[in-house]
Amino acid sequence: MNLILKIVAVAAIFLGEALSIFAELIASRQFGKAGGDLAMLLPMFLLISFGGILLVFGYALGYMRLNIWIIVAISVGAILIVEPILTLLLFREVPTTGSLIGLMFGAIGTLAAIFL
Repeated sequence: MNLILKIVAVAAIFLGEALSIFAELIASRQFGKAGGDLAMLLPMFLLISFGGILLVFGYALGYMRLNIWIIVAISVGAILIVEPILTLLLFREVPTTGSLIGLMFGAIGTLAAIFL
C-alpha cells in the first residue's frame, strides 16, 4: 500500500506539471499569433488550476510518504522532462543541445531521487 501511495504522489506531480506546462504553452502560442484571443484564457486558467491542485495533492501525499527533498527533485525532474517534450510536440521545434543535456540530467536526477 505504501508503494502505491508513492506512485500516486509521483504521478500526481508529473501530471500536474504536465497540465500546467501544457496550459502555459497553449496560451503562449495563441498570444504569439497576431490578435491573440482573450477568450481562450479561461480554459487555460481552469486547466492550470487543475494542474495546481494535482501538484499540491502530490506534494502533500509525497511529503507524508517520502522525504520532501525527493519530492522537490521529482518536481524539478518532471519540469525538465515534460517541458521539452511538450514544446517539441506543440511547436515542432527541435531542442537545442543544452535542452537535450538538461533533459538527460533531469531524467537521471529523477530516477536517482526515486530509487536511491
